[in-house]
Formats: sequence, C-alpha cells, structure tokens
Amino acid sequence: MVRKAITVKGYVQGVGFRYRAYNAANMYRVTGWVRNNPDGSVSMEMQGSEEAIDKAFETICGGRYVEIDDMEVKRIDVVPDERGFEIVM
Repeated sequence: MVRKAITVKGYVQGVGFRYRAYNAANMYRVTGWVRNNPDGSVSMEMQGSEEAIDKAFETICGGRYVEIDDMEVKRIDVVPDERGFEIVM
C-alpha cells in the first residue's frame, strides 16, 4: 500500500478531470481525494497498490481534452482506515 501526492499542470480544469479521477479511483479501488487549485493546476492524493494507482492515473490522463504539461509526484505517508475517494471543492 502506497500513497502519492500528485499535482498536474496544463489543460486540466474545466475538462472533467476531477470527475474522471473519481470514477477511475473507484474503478481501481484507490482512495484519496482530488481538487482544483487557484493557479489552474489540480492536486490529488491517491492511495492503494502501486499498480492500481498507475492504472487509475493512466485512465484519467487518457481522457479527451486533458493535456498535462507538467506533473509532480511525491510518496507520502499512508492514511490508515481511509475509505473512498472524494472530490474536494
């Protein structure tokens, strides 16, 4: 079990990125959250197996209209007993 903090920049707001992240996380049983940032980027934390996180992120990025110019990924501490994935407003 790992947890990653991910921030993506590019054409990622207003294109369904957060909803795609929510659906992909649920599809691959990844927990965490996603939110838009004031600077136009999107931040998320994803927790699960390395493979599940990678597959969920590939699904998110494979969507139409999403264009990622830059991405930062950091491993962070696992959140015990976290259940589900949410869109943070």
